[in-house]
Amino acid sequence: MTRRLPRLATRLMTAQALVIAVGALTLLAATALIAPGLFHDHLAMTGEDSPAVVDHAEQAFASATAVSITLATLASLLAAGLVSWVIVRRVSRPVEDLATAAAAVAAGTYAIDVPDASFATELDDLSTAFSHMASRLSDTEISRSRLLADLAHEVRTPLATLEAYIDGLEDGVVETGPDAYATMRDQVSRLRRLSIDLREAAAAGEHALHLVLADVDVAEVAQAAVAAAEPRYQAKGVTLTYSGPDSGLDVDADRGRIAQVLANLLDNALRHTPPGESVEVATAISGSGPGRAVTVQVSDTGEGIPTDQLALVFDRFHRVDTSRSSSDGSGSGLGLTIARAIAVDHGGRLDAASAGPGRGATFTLTLPTTSGR
Repeated sequence: MTRRLPRLATRLMTAQALVIAVGALTLLAATALIAPGLFHDHLAMTGEDSPAVVDHAEQAFASATAVSITLATLASLLAAGLVSWVIVRRVSRPVEDLATAAAAVAAGTYAIDVPDASFATELDDLSTAFSHMASRLSDTEISRSRLLADLAHEVRTPLATLEAYIDGLEDGVVETGPDAYATMRDQVSRLRRLSIDLREAAAAGEHALHLVLADVDVAEVAQAAVAAAEPRYQAKGVTLTYSGPDSGLDVDADRGRIAQVLANLLDNALRHTPPGESVEVATAISGSGPGRAVTVQVSDTGEGIPTDQLALVFDRFHRVDTSRSSSDGSGSGLGLTIARAIAVDHGGRLDAASAGPGRGATFTLTLPTTSGR
C-alpha cells in the first residue's frame, strides 16, 4: 500500500510556521540577553544610586518588555500566518489544479481546462505548456483513431478480394489460371505498397526520413520523373509534357526524396485525369536574394478539387471523391501526405490549387535554392 504524503499546502504552511517560530524565538532570546544590560547601563548614567529605585526600575523595564514582546510576537505571528496562508494558497492551488489535470490526461481525458496561474511566470508557463501538451495529445489521439479506422477500410478491400478468390479456387468456382493469379498478386502488391507507405508516412510525421542532402538540379529530376511516368500516361491516353529549363535549378536536397515527391504528384495527377486530357510539369525560379526558390508545378486538366477540400487533400487516406474505393487502383491515400512531409523537411512547401470540380488542379512544390538556403 502506497503511503500518502502530506499535501503541498500543509508542507508549505509547516515550513512557514517553522520560519516564523525560529524568528520569534530569536527575537525573544536577543531581547532577553541584550535589553536588560543596556537598560542597566543607561540607568547608571543618570547617577541614580538608590538600590530600591534601581531595582524597581529594572523590574518595571523587564515587566514592560515581557508584555510588549509577548503581545508583539503574538500579533506578528497572527499577521505572518495570515499572509503565509494567502501565499501558500496562491502557490499550491495551481499545482493542485495541474495535478488534477494530469490525472485526467493519464485516464485518457484530454479535453481539460487548466486555470491560468498568474501568481508567477514559472507557474503560468507551466500551465500554458500543460494545456498545449493536452491539446497535442488530444489531436494525436483523434489522428490515431482516424488512422486506424482508415487503415482498416483500406485493408478490407484487398483482403476481401483475396479471400473471395481463395474460396473460389477451393470451390472450383474460379478457374486456376494466369488471370486469377494476376488478380491475387495485384492485391498482395497493394497491401505491400500500403505497408511501405505507412512506414514512410510514420517516418515523415516524426521527421525521421534521414535526408541525404547534396547539390541537386531539380530540372533534371523533373525531366527524369516525366520520362519514367510517360509509359503509364500513354497507356491511359493522357498527354504528359514538360516545360522549363533543361538544367540550372540547383537546390540543397535529397535527390531520391525529391524524385519520390514528383512521382507521387504524377501518380496523383494520372489517377484524376481522364483519357484525352493532359498533365504538364513546369519548373522555374521564383523570388530573388535570400528568398530565391525553385518551383515545380504539376498541373492537370482533370477532375479538380472543391475549394473546401484543398487543405484536406494532404491528410492521410483523404479522397476528394468518397465514392472511389481502394479497389479502383487509386493508391494508398498516403502519397500526398508523404510528399508534403518531404517538402517541409527540405525547408520548402507543397501547395494545392484548383478552380473547382472538373477544372483541373495544380500542385506546386517550392524548394529554397542552394544559395537561398
